[in-house]
Amino acid sequence: MSDTILFPGTVEWSGENPGISLKEDPAGPFTTLASFFRVVLSPHGRGHALVLMLSPHEEAPPADRANVCYTDNEALARWLVADYVSHFGAWRGLPGLKGLQYRRLDSVKTSGDAVTTYSETVRAGDATIALTWSGLGKPFCFALTPPNSATGKHHMPSLFVGCETATVTVNGRVRPGAPIPRDIAGQRISTAMLAFSETWIRS
Repeated sequence: MSDTILFPGTVEWSGENPGISLKEDPAGPFTTLASFFRVVLSPHGRGHALVLMLSPHEEAPPADRANVCYTDNEALARWLVADYVSHFGAWRGLPGLKGLQYRRLDSVKTSGDAVTTYSETVRAGDATIALTWSGLGKPFCFALTPPNSATGKHHMPSLFVGCETATVTVNGRVRPGAPIPRDIAGQRISTAMLAFSETWIRS
């Protein structure tokens, strides 16, 4: 019988965190960033948050290109942005995070089978944002050690599903750009992936 793996430390949050990072030029900067959270357990309770940056490199962009976090639990969302999102590789040090606005979301709808396609649609006032992943790959499960996690402080077991293509649609308009290839845990995926059963454990 194999040994049981028990991660040391404190579970800080658990849930889902699929994301989409797009570039218009594969050699250039990311031009659209979206990180979606469905948190089932945390010190701030349960909730959803979509951190969407349409102008990642601008602290105060025009209203039609604003950087916004849509959420039904603002305390949770602010904590996630400060302690987690700001440490994610594509997000670290971006001016857009400094001017991030927080707006109340009205609804979240999930669709797709997570085998071929998947989507999360967020509605907030007059805004409708749809994140769609397609051409999904084989799921794989792994655990990052603290030195290899985004924060440098957490074990992070998770189930990832890579995808070939992904879109971010804002009020019916598809954002330009595409995900680019990336590697994680020895797997070749892209900068758009599904992340389920994700748990962050402070060591």
